[in-house]
Amino acid sequence: MPLVTITMLKGRSKEIKKSILTEVHDALVKCFKIPNSDRYQRIIEIGPDNFEIPSDRTKQCVTIELTVYPGRSLDAKRLLYKDIVERLEKLGIVSTDILIILNEPPLENWGLRGVPASETTIGFKLDV
Repeated sequence: MPLVTITMLKGRSKEIKKSILTEVHDALVKCFKIPNSDRYQRIIEIGPDNFEIPSDRTKQCVTIELTVYPGRSLDAKRLLYKDIVERLEKLGIVSTDILIILNEPPLENWGLRGVPASETTIGFKLDV
């Protein structure tokens, strides 16, 4: 159950925002083997007065924060980072404008159906 938050400057079209969400989700399905239906995503658009980026980045700069269940291997993470960048480059976002942050709270810090995720069946494999 990845929670995806993509932060960007305001001004992109509805279509490009949907494409970004789709590409990040498809990379998670491919690299972390999550179910295709497992889609918790949001885009946060911020005005330039409230989103400072390094001077060597462009207005296409995005941060992608992924909060995921722990358990994926470093190889799976490497594959995910590479796959996301390759997918977003096809949308015109250069690799230097993409920052990916992966958070992995322990399963007991996730509440599913009223119980800690560590005490229930998640429904998919974490050790990929």
